[in-house]
Amino acid sequence: MVTPPAAPDLTCRVGGLVLKNPVMAASGTFGYGLEFAPFYDISRLGAVIVKGLSPLPTRGNPPQRIVETSAGMLNAIGLQNIGVERFISDVAPRLEAAGAVCVANIYGRTVEEYETVARRLSGLSSLSAIELNASCPNVKEGGIAFGSTTDGLSGLTRRVRAATGKPLWVKLSPNVTDIGEMARAAEDAGADAVTLVNTLLGMAVDHRTRRPLLANVTGGLSGPAIKPVALRMVWEACKAVKIPVVGIGGIQSAGDALEFLLVGAAAVQVGTANFRNPNACVEIVEGIREFMVRERLASLDGYRGSFLP
Repeated sequence: MVTPPAAPDLTCRVGGLVLKNPVMAASGTFGYGLEFAPFYDISRLGAVIVKGLSPLPTRGNPPQRIVETSAGMLNAIGLQNIGVERFISDVAPRLEAAGAVCVANIYGRTVEEYETVARRLSGLSSLSAIELNASCPNVKEGGIAFGSTTDGLSGLTRRVRAATGKPLWVKLSPNVTDIGEMARAAEDAGADAVTLVNTLLGMAVDHRTRRPLLANVTGGLSGPAIKPVALRMVWEACKAVKIPVVGIGGIQSAGDALEFLLVGAAAVQVGTANFRNPNACVEIVEGIREFMVRERLASLDGYRGSFLP
């Protein structure tokens, strides 16, 4: 009698956090997680990264805020959210009841606002980690993004690191010259992991009306169009730092996710695909599992980072 192979082990580690599988829902594309509960059991995911949270509720930008492109979409939502207090009182208990591993994405217009949100979330026992969105405008520095310079990113990360004992992931912008340098700046400032990439800056216009299609004129490009850029940057970041790297950008299928793991990512986040297919995340989890069975991989450890350039 032939003994059937054991079920593959999909668990992965991001810093000190052990996840049941490497697939997470990316911030800003999955609401607060509860919106997807009617489609499947959200506890099946490695983690849910909730919409970016600020100290107070934020209305975001006026419409039009989303534009479909030929290979993805542009968004200029303006980080609309319910604020950290309502998240703690209304949303977090329901995510915990659903069994979801929850990571909170945070942002602010100033370092002090980031610190405020991080401190407030630190007492939330059901929260597994904080993801620092470093792509927000630094008001005190004339509107440049915190994550556009190593000094800005390092200063922000150090301050938030001191404000919380939660595992801290820093989400990096692709709109920089050297992503490896930015990843090292986050690592040196105390980040437990880096997640990348955030959206690329883009725009769309109507050649007939001669007007922008987004009310904000420019917005963040995501979806399949950015995957080659994201994959290259994840590969470069993995070579630059010792902390885990979480890959994001254009992941639509299990094959896409496996490519990011192949070049060294500890885990992945799925974003724009959720707009097209609300079951995308769980389908990718199952696709990775099926791949591992076919390849007779007992765990992801032997596959991750095995890319041979």
